[in-house]
Amino acid sequence: MRISIRNTAMAPVWAAQLLTGAKSFGDNPILGSPALNVHGLHVGRLRLAHGLASRRRATLAPRLSAEHRAAFDRDGFVEIRDFLPPEHFRALRDQARACRGPAREILQGDTITRRIALDPATLTRIPAAAALLDMSGWRNLVRYVGSYDAEPVTYIQTVLSKVHPGPADPQTALHADTFHPSVKAWLFLTDVAEDAGPFVYVPGSHCLTPGRLEWERQTSIGAATAEDRLTRRGSFRVPDSALAELGLPPPRTFAVPANTLIVADTFGFHARGPSRVPSMRVEVWAYGRRNPFLPWIGLDLWSIDAIGRRRAPAMWCLSDWLDTWKIRRQTWHARADVSAFDGAGEVTLPISG
Repeated sequence: MRISIRNTAMAPVWAAQLLTGAKSFGDNPILGSPALNVHGLHVGRLRLAHGLASRRRATLAPRLSAEHRAAFDRDGFVEIRDFLPPEHFRALRDQARACRGPAREILQGDTITRRIALDPATLTRIPAAAALLDMSGWRNLVRYVGSYDAEPVTYIQTVLSKVHPGPADPQTALHADTFHPSVKAWLFLTDVAEDAGPFVYVPGSHCLTPGRLEWERQTSIGAATAEDRLTRRGSFRVPDSALAELGLPPPRTFAVPANTLIVADTFGFHARGPSRVPSMRVEVWAYGRRNPFLPWIGLDLWSIDAIGRRRAPAMWCLSDWLDTWKIRRQTWHARADVSAFDGAGEVTLPISG
């Protein structure tokens, strides 16, 4: 009886989520319906979302060079070595190293990810980061790939691989973040070795080809009950063996020097490469993910820098509140006084998926 009442009450909410970025097949029985997905519900959302993203990108395209547009359209990412002038990069790295303050950490498998929000308070202490976020080369590329003229959520991120006994980091499996175009950016503050958790991307996998559409349809049919938890939540994992069947090349591994910028559409298949030994990767990291079904690029409060740059701490506060009231567990745990370049120390975090 209680389940029936809940389902009746939630049905309008689940239906409304069809026109949002909601992606969890396990939490929404409409999105996860095998019958509806056999008949094209998931594929229909994909087609609409990607079509609208193409229209928004066409509006933003004049802000990019022809070279960067061509690279992105072909590969799904843009890589730029020596992105910042040397003196700007040194200042950014040194200021990030010296800055100590609040952070959040999560333990996934054997890997800790630490994030220090680049909110207005932190940006006053890392002015080189503030200058980076105001650069047209950064702003225009991140916005074009994300298809929205909106401020991304930006952090100084540290990835500490192989620092805790445990299963493999789930981020090392090739996956798409969600069903629609979205952006992540990495400006590496440290050199990244090939065997120390590099970024990995399958070139061209951002394209919505007939083969990809059919793979998405087949995967969506069983996604609600998939063995992999992250696939159930809408971040589809793909085995390396399926790439050739989809007409895709092998993944490319980005073993790159510090001061390399990579901006990628994370609908494309990507991963964090495995690390053979304990390692640290530090980067300015940004992501942007808006409602994919809006046809315009403006009219978004997060497009206002003063508001958008407060989004990360606001999300942390909301997640803490939901955890306090036992509504949803907070998986990112607070650290009071830490630098992006600190090691793992004593690991006391609970493992999260």
